[in-house]
Amino acid sequence: MARQRSAEPSPAPSGKAPKVRKTRWYHQVWSAYQMTRKADPAVTWWLLASFVGVMAVALVIGFAVNQVVYLIVVGLPFAVLAAMFILARRAETAAYRQIEGQPGAALSALRTIRRGWDFPEEPVAMDPRNQDLVFRGVGRAGVVLVGEGPAGRIPRLLDLERKKITRILPNVPITLIQAGNGEGQVPLRKLPRAVQRLKSTLTKQEAEEVTKRLRSLGGAKLPIPKGVDPYRVRPDRKGMRGR
Repeated sequence: MARQRSAEPSPAPSGKAPKVRKTRWYHQVWSAYQMTRKADPAVTWWLLASFVGVMAVALVIGFAVNQVVYLIVVGLPFAVLAAMFILARRAETAAYRQIEGQPGAALSALRTIRRGWDFPEEPVAMDPRNQDLVFRGVGRAGVVLVGEGPAGRIPRLLDLERKKITRILPNVPITLIQAGNGEGQVPLRKLPRAVQRLKSTLTKQEAEEVTKRLRSLGGAKLPIPKGVDPYRVRPDRKGMRGR
């Protein structure tokens, strides 16, 4: 009888991890465009209009100064930047529209503030029955309490939290802001700017000390939905130059 052939040994693993595909700036732009187009179908026409408009202006100036080719080459990057600017603004609006009305939408907007403010992920006060929420932030402007709920109910919850903070930090300024679309409230997309415009009254070290003191108060546990960061759709200009 013929001998059975032994099974061939399986090839040894190379040990090399698969390469992770690097995310380029145009991948981010395409993702932002797809997300925006779902909520705002007219964005395509806005982008085309801005691009063609800038190129048309460059062409007119080029004919006027008899430097058509030169000004077209100069106008092309400006046309791209104009389209990126329009995309960023429309994407920002679409992103806020997606999370508006969800519990924790105010926090998603506040956490787009890149520096100068600390907003914990948990609300510091909540009404379980109505899902009204209060979020607390600390910065050089002091303490800011942002209420999320109807204008008729949220002031009471904000005032209760303000009194609690005043007992342990009597000399720290406290600002109350209502997030929403009601009378006297700040719309979601304008909320980060409203906080950033508050006047600084504390030093950096004082703000850090206030943060440590407030951590002892804890907060209300509630899962917060993750919203889209609208500022990620801004073009990476270094990537556009190939760096």
